[in-house]
Amino acid sequence: MLNKKSNISGSSDETEAVSGESSRISFVRLLPIFLLIAGLTAFFVFDFDRYVSLASLKVNREALTEWVGQAGFWACLIYAGVYAAVTAFSIPAGAVMTITGGFLFGPVLGGSLTIMGATIGATGLFLAARYAFADILRKKAGASIQKMEQGFQENALSYLLFLRLIPVFPFFLVNLVPAFLGVRVGTYVIGTFLGIIPGSLVYASVGDGVGAVLEAGRDVNLGIIFEPRFLLPIVGLGILALLPILYKMVKVRRTPGTE
Repeated sequence: MLNKKSNISGSSDETEAVSGESSRISFVRLLPIFLLIAGLTAFFVFDFDRYVSLASLKVNREALTEWVGQAGFWACLIYAGVYAAVTAFSIPAGAVMTITGGFLFGPVLGGSLTIMGATIGATGLFLAARYAFADILRKKAGASIQKMEQGFQENALSYLLFLRLIPVFPFFLVNLVPAFLGVRVGTYVIGTFLGIIPGSLVYASVGDGVGAVLEAGRDVNLGIIFEPRFLLPIVGLGILALLPILYKMVKVRRTPGTE
């Protein structure tokens, strides 16, 4: 009887220990997401959004220009770091930040720093989301979701380039979806880096001339990327990104014995 009681007691303790460990692991997994949500919430609660606006750029453009001249290389690193944080926290200020980068550093350097910062921030969010939720969602996913996941993984780079190039998809959403579909980190980084180049350079070019626009009292057009002269070439690149997938589909249909 004593042995049975001790065995029961021992198994109960082991169950509690496993349960406690599972809870602890779950909390650790969710911690990065909690921090990102807390950062996004704090951004609006403390009204930091007033500093990331075209109105703020108009008021502070001379001070910012002077600071860049004094800080030099450190200004580049700080801008890229801030852009990475803005992207990771999913703060809706990407267009204004990119225009600011073009204004401060010129279209080439400003666009390059934007691409670097956005890629780093997007990768951070991607890793946090995959670490927190990917395994759970994969276990609960049905057959249709698993089939979609397999298809996305087979053509991940083409899909990512398309989603990044076409500006109608929210940036934060494109950061998260690949994490839930098991995309490799290397593929995600390459797809993000290449896919955001056109849009970043367009807005950085706008930023390069924003000083004269603001000086004249005119408004900066944030919707410029939707103008045909910019949108059509970008859409064309998006279609080109899908060509490998279309080729595979045609090839499979023409192969004898395939449905």
